[in-house]
Amino acid sequence: MADPWLHIVGIGEDGMEGLVPATRAVVEAAEVIIGGDRHHTLTETVSAERLAWPHPFDALISTIETLRGKRVVILATGDPLWFSVGARIGRAIDPSEIVYHPQLSAFQLAAARMGWSLPDVETLTVHGRPVEQMIAFIQPDAQLLVLTTGAETPAQIARFLTERGFGKSRMTVLAAMGGKDEARFDGLAESWNHTVPAFNTLAVHCVAAPDAALLPRVPGLADDLFLSDGTMTKQEVRAATVAKLMPMRGALLWDIGTGCGSVAIEWMRAARYARAIGIEPRADRRAMAAANALALGAPKLVLVEGSVPEALTGLDAPDAIFIGGGLSRATFDAAWAALRPLGRLVANAVTLESEAELIALHKEHGGDLVKLQVHRAEPVGRLTGWRPSMPVTQWSLVKR
Repeated sequence: MADPWLHIVGIGEDGMEGLVPATRAVVEAAEVIIGGDRHHTLTETVSAERLAWPHPFDALISTIETLRGKRVVILATGDPLWFSVGARIGRAIDPSEIVYHPQLSAFQLAAARMGWSLPDVETLTVHGRPVEQMIAFIQPDAQLLVLTTGAETPAQIARFLTERGFGKSRMTVLAAMGGKDEARFDGLAESWNHTVPAFNTLAVHCVAAPDAALLPRVPGLADDLFLSDGTMTKQEVRAATVAKLMPMRGALLWDIGTGCGSVAIEWMRAARYARAIGIEPRADRRAMAAANALALGAPKLVLVEGSVPEALTGLDAPDAIFIGGGLSRATFDAAWAALRPLGRLVANAVTLESEAELIALHKEHGGDLVKLQVHRAEPVGRLTGWRPSMPVTQWSLVKR
């Protein structure tokens, strides 16, 4: 096991004075310090070779590797393992070679300023990420702490809130927390007009109007929330489908025949950092799926043009697969071969021909075979009656 040579130090607005003595000694003894401009300013009394974050940022690991054998300090804001650079470095370099020195995070400082209990708060980052991904967390009475991308981010989030009926939500921007220039800006989403510093943390207390959109992360969003040409997995069947797919943190879904993207989007909303690849041959449907993903807080949905099974070649191995279109024996064989151990596969069929294929596959591979049908109450003249939807045959199994 190698001796630690790389120190990743969390630092706050109070700079060197805010570090515990042992950590301060590590920074003062560094031969090379890597960080952003503000990090270097906060430690300007230390004599060491200074390196800025590399461009592109993906070159960071190779830059660090060239310094092996020297006393290297990487400066990060707050806790380097909480939505910060430390986790990324730890995945690439043996953790036994690294010593982490945490500082109070922006989340902890913001929660203290707001008087919020962190276990009751959703902690999010849109720093360097699509801002739309926070939309999935807009819920009545939710408390959100968001690491922002820049000065414009609070106004973008205020617009998201207002458009969804959460205009009365209370917003607070906190900047330079713990430093001499600490600043606070308060307002409501519907009337937000502050000009704020680029480096800030946003606190949101979501307040729903009576007509607010209710977008739970539990699968089963209303059909009319999706742009669609009518070809989609409908609400109740979609809820059952996503439940069988079992969304899990960071897991990858292949949505074969993604259409308007409803299943893939619900999968991504249901678990933190869940990923999805939608395979769809039609450009108009891919466009609808992309628009739905942005509107519903799943902006990282990846859309692939092509027909199955050919379009599956070269994709990252999935943890779950949904076949909503393009079902064939060849598609199943390719999908099943690619599915990771303990992966879940769900296939839905509406036509008799597709149903016959599912019945044959069920006989060969086992799993669960069910038929789902929904009846909706609709007017029948001056009265009301049940109108049935087309039945859906669903086959699901786990790869063991």
